[in-house]
Amino acid sequence: MCELLGMSANVPTDICFSFSGLLERGGNTGPHKDGWGITFYEGKGCRTFKDPEPSCQSEIAKLVKAYPIKSVSVISHIRQGNRGRTCLENTHPFTRELWGREISYAHNGQLSNYKDLKTQYYKPVGNTDSELAFCWILDKIREKYPKKPSNMAAVFRYAAKLADQLREKGVFNMLLTDGVFVLAYCSNNLHWITRKAPFGKATLIDADMVVDFQKETTPNDVVTVIATRPLTNDEEWTKMEPGQSVLFKLGEKV
Repeated sequence: MCELLGMSANVPTDICFSFSGLLERGGNTGPHKDGWGITFYEGKGCRTFKDPEPSCQSEIAKLVKAYPIKSVSVISHIRQGNRGRTCLENTHPFTRELWGREISYAHNGQLSNYKDLKTQYYKPVGNTDSELAFCWILDKIREKYPKKPSNMAAVFRYAAKLADQLREKGVFNMLLTDGVFVLAYCSNNLHWITRKAPFGKATLIDADMVVDFQKETTPNDVVTVIATRPLTNDEEWTKMEPGQSVLFKLGEKV
């Protein structure tokens, strides 16, 4: 299956350390060789890098790894394809506009009988179960909330209820963000960790890399990282339960 990576922070932060571990799983320490992508939010805009090549070999991935883009919300994905061919349009994350905001999403898992998910407004570009599920979620949100509500946390909690329905069709681990909130939904395998003062050192599992966060942060920084499997071997990650969702805003659990 695919693997997910997300970040929520209270100050613009780069994700180079965690991303360095993830990209090794894309064809080197893991079998997820059918493309990768990452989306960074900056204000109301977002920038996305995608490549259908394995992340461990991708020149674009090397650029992202070396280029410390700072963001408060990030989601990333490495793909082991099971629905749809290996190509750019089937590469996560997927992004659509809702209420003048860019909504981004990535999915890990496989759905059955997913073609009965009917959509009116949002249509998939590729042919994966993942993208169709994303379009269905946004259609349902748009149907329930014709205008942008003042309480965006309620929108993401509704998205988690929709994910419950999708989990009935198979494995559905998901990251969803509008650049402010980051929703993590677990079907069978998802972990998270919140780093805040006092900061310490961390060592990647998949790459020979150690970082001392105390030297890279201020005492007020709060950074949460979400991953399919823990990326470090000397920190305590929280394992989510099946059917559990966790909503983050600016690094903190809501």
